[in-house]
Amino acid sequence: LQNVRIDPNSISFNMWKDIPVPFYMSVHFFEVLNPKEVLQGAKPVLNQRGPYVYREFRYKTNITFHDNDTVSFLEYRKLFFQPDLSNGTEEEYIVVPNILMMGAAVMMENLPNFVKLLLSGALAGLKQEAFMNRTVGEIMWGYEDPLIDTINMFVPGLIPFKGKFGLFIELNNSNSGLFTVNTGMKNISRVHMVDSWNGLKKVNYWRSSECNMINGTTGEMWPPFMSPTSLEFYSPDACRSMTLVYERSGKFKGVPTYRFVAPKTLFANGTDYPPNEGFCPCMQSGIQNVSTCRLNAPIFISHPHFYNADPALVNAVEGLHPSKDQHALFLDVHPMTGIPMNCSIKLQLNLYIKEVSGIIQTGKIKPVVLPLLWFAESGSIEGSVLKQFYTNLVLIPTLLDYLQYIFLGLSVPLIILALVFM
Repeated sequence: LQNVRIDPNSISFNMWKDIPVPFYMSVHFFEVLNPKEVLQGAKPVLNQRGPYVYREFRYKTNITFHDNDTVSFLEYRKLFFQPDLSNGTEEEYIVVPNILMMGAAVMMENLPNFVKLLLSGALAGLKQEAFMNRTVGEIMWGYEDPLIDTINMFVPGLIPFKGKFGLFIELNNSNSGLFTVNTGMKNISRVHMVDSWNGLKKVNYWRSSECNMINGTTGEMWPPFMSPTSLEFYSPDACRSMTLVYERSGKFKGVPTYRFVAPKTLFANGTDYPPNEGFCPCMQSGIQNVSTCRLNAPIFISHPHFYNADPALVNAVEGLHPSKDQHALFLDVHPMTGIPMNCSIKLQLNLYIKEVSGIIQTGKIKPVVLPLLWFAESGSIEGSVLKQFYTNLVLIPTLLDYLQYIFLGLSVPLIILALVFM
């Protein structure tokens, strides 16, 4: 118990502070093969590109212990491109939706027509089109776009940022917010459980108190002595808490594990799963609208290739092939300590696009939730860390168990002899 608390004197503290597990983020883009036809109302034809693989380093700073058995910290991530593990380079060009333009068009759909006409004229002057041909590096880490200043001029505050735009621009060399979690010093069953995030006990993105709750841990470790039921964690990337369910028991390189996976209800809509009504307005089951925590942009998250989603989403485009083996997320956790041994967390980003009256650049695009990319953050304990883990938390306890039975076996005849000669 002492070794799984958040305590500078515990065995697991350094593992918690500077995660020694080699994490990798693999990114797959969806290239649009028929952009001109999509503008005329055709079904988008997609081709998956990648993976583009990044080595991910995580470390905690500003670690501050409090009197109420909690500790606050900022966790940073640094990513470095791995050419030898990737199928392609960051310099490769990919045709994708013009995310800024198409997102802004949908966001402006209900504004007065004269505003949309002004923007449409400005887009023509800037030679902005519904689809763009950008490099992988630009899409991920940012590119200069005069459209940002133009949109801010016509509709101030619509996209409250300046400079470069990139889907992962805020991920690298940044933190995921100030977490305060329980140390487990007095109550081990609360260790790693989130007390607050950015000072909040709950978020205000969603329409129900249940959906706004910050439940579980930060997703790195859980309390020891886990039961084969479920686990929870709060994800700043998804702006919500997530619950995974027990699937089966197993072993990872000799270490006993429980595997937890996403239930089909994770991204279900409010009709199919009423507790998710607070995440609405909803569309089909299998996608979650995260516009309220993404600057009101028409962004949806899902499992890759719309795995576990309404078949209508898959059928609305060509080129998707959902499968459990490739697209389901999982966590293999050592139940005695609550430490993950092997994991792969996968999410897909999608953009809702459509024809918007008054903005000619949107053509005759039929309404569709269009996959942009999906990524997997994966890691497993290995090397010296695995050896230390196995020795301290598997081998020694097993030996102690055997010794216990040996001593018990030796004590029985001694007790009998003592009773005989009394």
